[in-house]
Amino acid sequence: MQKKHDKKIKVALITGAARRIGAAIAENLHAAGINVVVHCHTSQKEAKKLCAFLNKQRENSAAVLKADLSILTNLSVLVQRAVEIWGGLDILVNNASVFPQTAIGKVSSAQWDAILDTNLKAPFFLAQAAFPYLKKRQGSIVNIVDIHGNRPMRDYPVYCISKAGLQMLTKALARELAPAVRVNSVSPGEILWPEGENSLSIEIKQKILDRIALKRHGEPTEIAKAVLFLVRDGDYITGHDLVVDGGRLLFG
Repeated sequence: MQKKHDKKIKVALITGAARRIGAAIAENLHAAGINVVVHCHTSQKEAKKLCAFLNKQRENSAAVLKADLSILTNLSVLVQRAVEIWGGLDILVNNASVFPQTAIGKVSSAQWDAILDTNLKAPFFLAQAAFPYLKKRQGSIVNIVDIHGNRPMRDYPVYCISKAGLQMLTKALARELAPAVRVNSVSPGEILWPEGENSLSIEIKQKILDRIALKRHGEPTEIAKAVLFLVRDGDYITGHDLVVDGGRLLFG
């Protein structure tokens, strides 16, 4: 059911927005006066908590939608449901991503499909479904890529391939959807340390920090600020990848 909405207030759909960088993006866009649709898959509890926090700050300004992005038929439904909440859509942030190890010699077709479906296929079909609504409002798309879309990382070839594809998707869509819709990307460097089976030792973390010009890992808010800049202030920017890595790529 559509809620009462001031048409001057913009609406953003952010995938994978329950935790980590996605949650920071949602909070930052919300703080800028944008209504947010927080997409989640398995982190529904965290998504509801985030939305409750945001709605306490500004009533009827945040909503949760749950969907498995690896299932193609869910994508157009997710966009349609997001549009129905406040009657339109101005911003799509493709943040949701999976990050499993895929060492060469052990990669299965199922692993390949699972990674590419979420990291590359979903952003394309979400953008395609969102385009008619974004076009009406001269909206924009931001894809969250990775510096490893440019510089491959050992033991994660499929992930790196998916992010390289997302960079090209950004450029291709920027051309295809212009002039009505701008499409850009943000490539984070070391922002949050990996979790679970991807966790790093203290020694490896220090080696990474030693190869960052600013000598620290970044914060999720720094990615969120980059996204806000592109959607709010980057009126003459499209097809661009904004690298936010503290100078990590300077070291090769």
